[in-house]
Amino acid sequence: MITYFEIVEKEKINSLKFPNSDVLQDKNAIHERHTDLQRAQSLGNLEHSKIRIFFEDNQSKKVVETTVWAVTDNRVVLKQGVAIPINRIFKSM
Repeated sequence: MITYFEIVEKEKINSLKFPNSDVLQDKNAIHERHTDLQRAQSLGNLEHSKIRIFFEDNQSKKVVETTVWAVTDNRVVLKQGVAIPINRIFKSM
């Protein structure tokens, strides 16, 4: 089964609504997500590399191609203060 992710521009993310539940349930997948986001932050800060973040808001699955500037305990921070809750992210690559 192929899952479709709608492409969204970074500038539209602040207008999205995010539920509090986590999109991942498996502890290994959650750990892998954390590791991938830390790597994405390093790539963003050192090389200004863009990555794809696959996530889900309250309506559908989405993907954004962007640079990660920071990872907090609860959010991934992109340029211009745009943030995505970590618990709504499937993966980054």
